[in-house]
Amino acid sequence: MPPRARHDHRRVLLHILLCSLVLTTDRQMMPASAAASPAQAAKPPVKIDLDAFEARKTTLALPNSETLAYIDMGNPSGAPVVLIHGYTDNARDWLPMLPYLSDGLRLILVDIRGHGKSSKPECCYSRLDFAYDIKLLLDGIGVKKADIVGHSLGSIIAQTFAENWPDMTAHVVLIASTGGHPPSAAPRAPPFDFATEIRNLKEPIDPDSPFMIAWWDSPTTVDAEFIRRQRQDAARIPLRVWLAVLDQGLSPDNDYADLQRTLPRLRAPTLLIWGSKDPIMEEPVRQTLRRALPHAKVRIFDGLGHNPFWEDPQGVATVVNAFLAS
Repeated sequence: MPPRARHDHRRVLLHILLCSLVLTTDRQMMPASAAASPAQAAKPPVKIDLDAFEARKTTLALPNSETLAYIDMGNPSGAPVVLIHGYTDNARDWLPMLPYLSDGLRLILVDIRGHGKSSKPECCYSRLDFAYDIKLLLDGIGVKKADIVGHSLGSIIAQTFAENWPDMTAHVVLIASTGGHPPSAAPRAPPFDFATEIRNLKEPIDPDSPFMIAWWDSPTTVDAEFIRRQRQDAARIPLRVWLAVLDQGLSPDNDYADLQRTLPRLRAPTLLIWGSKDPIMEEPVRQTLRRALPHAKVRIFDGLGHNPFWEDPQGVATVVNAFLAS
C-alpha cells in the first residue's frame, strides 16, 4: 500500500473507532427543565459507549514499581498529547471531548496512580509522585516530547511535569487549575467544602449519596450515564487513597507557597481554561495562576462549571486544537 494510502486508511480506521465510541445522540437524556447554554442548544448531549472505551486500556509496569493504565490512540505518527484527569476520576474523563480533537494527534490518556485501573499503593501521592509516573510512562512508550493537558488535580500534575521536565514538554493546557489561595486574602468558607465532606466519608462509599451527586454536579447538563459511571468508579477507589491524595497531592494547608515556588519554571506555551461558574477554582485562585504565568493565554467559558470539557466538549476542544497547532 503506498504511504499516502496507508495514511488515509489510518484516518478511516480512527474515524470508525471514534464513531464506535460516540454513538447516536440521545435527546431523552436531557431533562425538559434543564437550561441549555448556546453551545448545548446547537449540540445535544451524546450517548457514549463507555464499555468499548474502557476495554481499550492497557497497563505498563514502571521502574518505580507502580503500574499505570493508559490508552494510546489516534494517529501514531502524530504529535503526542498526554491527557491527565482530575481527583477521583480516570482516563474516561476525556471521552466526551475526543471526537472533537484534531485527527492528526496521538492521544495518550492516563489513569493516574490510585485511580482507574492503575496501581493503588499505600503511598505516595504528592504532585511530584504523580508527575514522575507520567515521565516514566512516556519513557516506557518511547515519547520524547509531548503536549501536556490536565484537568483540576491533573492540571497541577501537568504543571509539575512541565516544571521538572521542560525538554519533554511542548505545550501545556491547564483546565480548572489554581495558583493557590493568596496568603493575603481573608479566609472564607468555600461554596462547596469538599475537603470536609471527603474526610467524613465511610467505606463502602455510596456512589449515589448526596455528596457524590454534588461532587459530579455541573451548572449545565452532562450525559447522565457518563456521570453515573464516574461516581461508580470513584466509589471503588479505596478511602485511604481519597484521603492520601487530599493531604499530599492537593496540599490544602500550603498550596499557595508550594505552587508559587515552582511556577516560574514553567516555560512552555500555556493555555488556561476555566468555567465561569466553577465552585472549586474561584476567581482568587485563578488570579494567582494568571499572575504567576503572565504570558499564558486564558479562556473563560461563560456559565460552565468545574468540568467545562464535559459541558461543552466541542467548544473546549476547538480552543485546545487551535492552541496546540499554534
